[in-house]
Amino acid sequence: MTSNPTHERSSSHDEDAPPHDHDDHAGHDHEHSSGLWGKVRHALTPHSHDHTEAIQTAQEASAVGIRAAWISLAGMGVTALLQIVIVALSGSIALLADTVHNLGHLATTIPLIIAFRIGRRSPTRRYSHGFRRAEDLVGLLIGLVIALSAALIIWESVRALVEPRGIAHLGWVMAAALVGAAGNEAVAIYRIRAGRRIGSAALIAEGQHARTDALTSLAVAVGVIGIWAGMPQLDAIIGLVIAAVILAVLVASMRSVVRRLMDGVDDGTLDRVETAAAAVPGVHEVTEARARWSGHRMEAEVTVFTEASLSLAGGHDLAQQVEAALVRTVPHLERAVVRVVPARPPAGTDPGQPAASAAVHD
Repeated sequence: MTSNPTHERSSSHDEDAPPHDHDDHAGHDHEHSSGLWGKVRHALTPHSHDHTEAIQTAQEASAVGIRAAWISLAGMGVTALLQIVIVALSGSIALLADTVHNLGHLATTIPLIIAFRIGRRSPTRRYSHGFRRAEDLVGLLIGLVIALSAALIIWESVRALVEPRGIAHLGWVMAAALVGAAGNEAVAIYRIRAGRRIGSAALIAEGQHARTDALTSLAVAVGVIGIWAGMPQLDAIIGLVIAAVILAVLVASMRSVVRRLMDGVDDGTLDRVETAAAAVPGVHEVTEARARWSGHRMEAEVTVFTEASLSLAGGHDLAQQVEAALVRTVPHLERAVVRVVPARPPAGTDPGQPAASAAVHD
């Protein structure tokens, strides 16, 4: 039978406290591909652990996510409405298909808004960790829609190669395609930036979904250029290329979403937790560091060793200091469980009765 004196503390970060500033590059220790392709790949598949202007308070983060979803929903609605008007004027079937595709994207935004609102509900006896995982479940739905979009583009591109079809009203089709590309890319940039700020993998995935719609509209525009240049097959070829890019975006988006559902974190997160805890005066050693995402908020656990003679009040104060250091250092961290373990006294000395603890027996 063994015993370890321990003092435990678990608390939420004060939601009324002002957000903390974080170094933009802190913990960003992964390697990026160099050259043009590396820059393109980073733009199309932004990293979920970009901590620029990270928001620490849960209520503010949820409010930003809901606001971003509503504003981008309005932006996509305006884009789709303009395309519908041009479809009515031109009668283009190709353009109608692209417009219907963009309208279908609106359907995935509503579940995301619902997930953000569900995530704000208080924990219950059955769901003691709360409901923020609903956000990542919606991320899986978004991934499914992106996959269906890629499959539809591949199908239509192959059909166009086998059975070439003409496109009427080329000027109108070009205009609507450019409107769709510009509108969806603006929505994509806004959503991805908001997702980075609040740490939401689902919102970033939805932004990448908007980017796939922009690429689809761009493919229509390139197809028009190909017809004008006497190369009607260019439309189908570009469609296949864009489908490949969309699949790459899908893999990057779902990697982050699935990792969070499996309680995974980005490389360097635990290093940051351990370093921050070890830097607190009075901490001799840090072990058993853990972290996980719950929606767009992060939770952490850590065990720290300190002096064997530390009092109960001293252990409590040390736990508070460690938690405060973690909240300041780790973006999006909402809750920390800190276990303070007095170090064992040297062999041959009287261990005494540490006032800081209650024994835990195995």
